Amino acid sequence: MDKETTLAGSVDSQLVNDVLAAFFDRAKNRAEGMHPDYRTMWEHLEAGTTGGKRFRPRLVLAVYSLLGGTDLTTAATVAASFELLHTALIVHDDVVDRDFARRGVPNVSGAYRNRAAAQGNPPARAEHAGLSVGVIAGDLALCNAYRLLGEVDTDPVTRRKLGDLLDEAIFASAAGELLDVLAPLDPTPQPVDEVLDMARLKTAVYSFEAPLQAGAVLAGAEDRLVNTLGEFGRCLGTAYQVADDLIGVFGDETRTGKVGWGDLREGKRTALTSYAAEQPQWPRIAVLLSTPDLSAAGAAEARELLIESGARDRSMQLAADLTDRALQALLDPSVPEGLRNGLAPLSDVVIDRVRV
Repeated sequence: MDKETTLAGSVDSQLVNDVLAAFFDRAKNRAEGMHPDYRTMWEHLEAGTTGGKRFRPRLVLAVYSLLGGTDLTTAATVAASFELLHTALIVHDDVVDRDFARRGVPNVSGAYRNRAAAQGNPPARAEHAGLSVGVIAGDLALCNAYRLLGEVDTDPVTRRKLGDLLDEAIFASAAGELLDVLAPLDPTPQPVDEVLDMARLKTAVYSFEAPLQAGAVLAGAEDRLVNTLGEFGRCLGTAYQVADDLIGVFGDETRTGKVGWGDLREGKRTALTSYAAEQPQWPRIAVLLSTPDLSAAGAAEARELLIESGARDRSMQLAADLTDRALQALLDPSVPEGLRNGLAPLSDVVIDRVRV
């Protein structure tokens, strides 16, 4: 088992699986009453929620249980809402990136692109059909994340706080996605601080900050602890994204499940490109990143230049520094020792990923 699946204090994800299975059963039965194709789409969406590590739900459950929470059924419903949010965002992200596979198999868009192609449609029309279904499916997952959270049996104040956290996660993720789309259009890479802000908005809020805080809110934690967990999640989640960007360029394709130069071909703006832009190797790197049909040889050259410029080493150090800041946040007096000890191993998630 990896570090993500052995998070101290976490509860077996079967509880979350049960909540999601019941939700999808209701949705599929409802959809079938409208049209068999609609049910099929829900089946593809459900398939997109399986095979993952349930990382965000585990954060909710871990914090809740480490703070003494005992109503695990209610906690699992909150956790499932964040998993459904994750599903919505990755479905939409695949549409934005025009990716048709995830974890090595067709995603929702890929399944419908393949279906359209098998029916004899030309490639452009098949691709459009796949991306269109991805938008529809992602929208449904997004609105039902709210619906699941609305089923949580708790007091009105806690329900409002949980709703605010989910709303902030969605609002921030949309901002981060927008900035991620717009950034490559500017030929001048942003400073590292701006890239980190984008990473926090797109990834850290919904993947780390909000789930950690949701578990604390459900357990009745004081505001100071909730805020401290937000700082911990903010730093760790941003470090995770820096590490993920390193993997996107230098990672083993058999590990990532993606083409090894996809991020380079897209000209994705990361800490790597921000650091490299300050060095003499940048003009050549910029030419390579602006090549739509970047080849494997071109990608290999770009990687070598990124290493030569020091950008890779500086990005690795940045991820380590942010991880240290996250651990420092856990030293706040508001954090009980059991919770501190339970969450500290999360730093290994970043450390393991950054070893590309």
